[in-house]
Formats: sequence, structure tokens, C-alpha cells
Amino acid sequence: MTAPLLRVRGLTKRFGGLIATNHLDLDVGHGETLALIGPNGAGKTSLIAQLQGDLTPNGGSIAFDGRDITGAPAHRRARLGLARSFQISSVFPEFTLTANVAVAVQAGAGHSFRFWRDAAADPALVGPARQALDSVGLGGLERRAADVSHGERRQLELAMALAMRPRLLLLDEPMAGMGREDSARMTRLLQGLKRSYAMLLVEHDMNAVFALADRVVVLVAGQAIASGTADEVRNDPAVRAAYLGKR
Repeated sequence: MTAPLLRVRGLTKRFGGLIATNHLDLDVGHGETLALIGPNGAGKTSLIAQLQGDLTPNGGSIAFDGRDITGAPAHRRARLGLARSFQISSVFPEFTLTANVAVAVQAGAGHSFRFWRDAAADPALVGPARQALDSVGLGGLERRAADVSHGERRQLELAMALAMRPRLLLLDEPMAGMGREDSARMTRLLQGLKRSYAMLLVEHDMNAVFALADRVVVLVAGQAIASGTADEVRNDPAVRAAYLGKR
């Protein structure tokens, strides 16, 4: 049996008396899209932050492609192929879309402290940046990030993650704040990317979850209480009553 791309064992995170992650075991296979669902406060975003390296767990282990990365800094994880999308802080509103993604290309190459130079004028950065923008449907849109719609900004943030050449995308509520049409567009975009990337998806939009996920894990109080295919979880009476509604 092939080892999973991401393996989490006994992961624990406490904030004082609050347990955000409670001895959690979790795997994401090569090429798999795993969706993580659960109520607000279940510990989903805290888990993503631990996987990315923004939060240090109190116990347990995280392995990526067979390497123990539990204590590794975020930049090392990014270089190994872990990319978190939709909460990337380095979006510059006054920069064009190409310039924003060029900065991400530059950071992915290990030169994050050179971003003050004109990244959009460097052909070695612009080429990959435009490829990433093309892959999310923003090719040829030469506008400032401040001037695009909310949905387009989400697409820009995804392009920035893709520019880091990831092997696993950590997607933290990619549909947040979107209307129905934008959510459907983003879902189709992510369906196209499934052929190339493994994904760990945290999302409240159940239509998107069931359209994208190969497997769904239900998280409550930092623990996984159910796991299965989208159909198995959707048809689980306890899960339907607690998280999806009875209709």
C-alpha cells in the first residue's frame, strides 16, 4: 500500500483550557481531495494552521511525503510542496494581478526578501505568474488587485498558491463570501485542478464539498467523529442531522 502524502498522528493543540485539536489522526493520499467539515469551533482552521506551520502543536506528529515536518517552519513546508490558499497575507492591492503572482513565484524560489524589486519586470517570474493566472481563469486580466471582484480575488489567491508549485493545497473556506454563481465557478475550477494536486478542503458549502471530495471527515471538538466518501457521510443520519440538516 502506498504511504499517504500527508499523515497526521495524535495531533494535539491546546489554547489554555481549550482543546482545539484532540489526538487527531488524519491522512491525505496522493491526488486525493479530502474535505473536512464540522461546526464553527470544531478546530478546522487551527488544524490547517498547524499543517502550514503557523501554529505549533502540543503533541503528535505531522509527516509529509514520509518526512517528519512537525517542527519545521512554514517556509520549509512551502518549499516541500504545502501551500495554503485564500488566507495568503502577501496580496498587494496596488499591484497588478501579474505582479502579485510574480511575488509568489519569487518567494517560492526562495527569494522572499527580494520582493521590493520590480517582480513584474523579470521575465523569469512573469512567465510562471501568467501560467498560474491562466490556470485559474484570470489570464490576460491586467488590473490591480484592488479593482477586481471578490470572486476574482479568490482566484488570484489560488493562483498565488499554485505559483508556489505545491503538491498539497490547503484550502480554508475558498467559497467564503461568494454568491451562488461565483461558488459554482470556483467549484468547477477546483474540479479541474484535482487532476494535478492533492487537496485538503475546509468548506461550509456542502454543494462544493460533495462535488469535490473523494473522502469527507467530520470534525467535532478537535476529533474526527466520522469518515467516508461524500455519499457515505451525506447519508449518515447522525451527520445529516448535526451538520447538513434533515432535508
